[in-house]
Amino acid sequence: MGSILFTSWLTLSFKVIERWHINNLQAIVYNYTTCVITGSIVNRQFPINASLIKEPWLPWACLMGLTFISLLNLVAFNSRKVGVAVTSVAFKISLVIPFVFSLYLYHEHADVFKIAGIVLALAAVILTCIPAKKEKDNNIPSNPILWIAPLALFAGSGLLDTMIKYVEQAFINNANQDAYLVTAFGSAAGSGLILLMILFASGRLKFSWKAVWAGIAIGVPNYFSIWCLVRALKGYENNSSAIIPVNNMGIVLLSALVAWLFLHEKLSSANWIGILLSLTAIALIAFG
Repeated sequence: MGSILFTSWLTLSFKVIERWHINNLQAIVYNYTTCVITGSIVNRQFPINASLIKEPWLPWACLMGLTFISLLNLVAFNSRKVGVAVTSVAFKISLVIPFVFSLYLYHEHADVFKIAGIVLALAAVILTCIPAKKEKDNNIPSNPILWIAPLALFAGSGLLDTMIKYVEQAFINNANQDAYLVTAFGSAAGSGLILLMILFASGRLKFSWKAVWAGIAIGVPNYFSIWCLVRALKGYENNSSAIIPVNNMGIVLLSALVAWLFLHEKLSSANWIGILLSLTAIALIAFG
């Protein structure tokens, strides 16, 4: 439940940031800085030190950090340009990728319902990428980026979930979980801060306090969204092909409903069909 609430907040927050005219890149970088601080508090110490060079998971943490910041920029772009509901589907229906890897690497069971779920999931991604009528009237579909961005988010998020599952199985335990997550978030924050320093020095970007506060508001739930997911995977080690789908189904449904009710997002008929298909697909994969 915690991962569902925190991840939904993360997706929805970028729509709010857009309306308040806050710089996305700064908010994202400050968010990861906040994740490092939050994780250090949870860990009761700052775990990044010279001894980490001996840890076999260090390269994975650095790679995951770079993936975090790349994907969050994609989430921000998609939330602003194609909507929260579409973004949440592209972001979370990507479960088909870790699902397939779970079957291959961990020999988890698959039946006809789970296979049908994969087929429906792919159809759902395509349908939710079709713009609503308002966007069609503005000829937005002629811009291929608005089709490519959700697909890139789909692929990248699926690979990230696969990476989280692999690292959880191979390296993470109760003693090093927080140290690993803080290191991964530190990698994201470090690379982002270097980029910001370059942009500030060149005059292409100005420091924004509003972005700092937005980063804090995003960062605390962002840390716990990953923390809760890893804890859930640890609690059900032999059934990750069900845990990830159930988690993602909740995120898709909650994000779409909040965006529709409170952010007044317009969804096309194809979008609604895609959302319903995504929920059906996730249910088939989870309970098949």
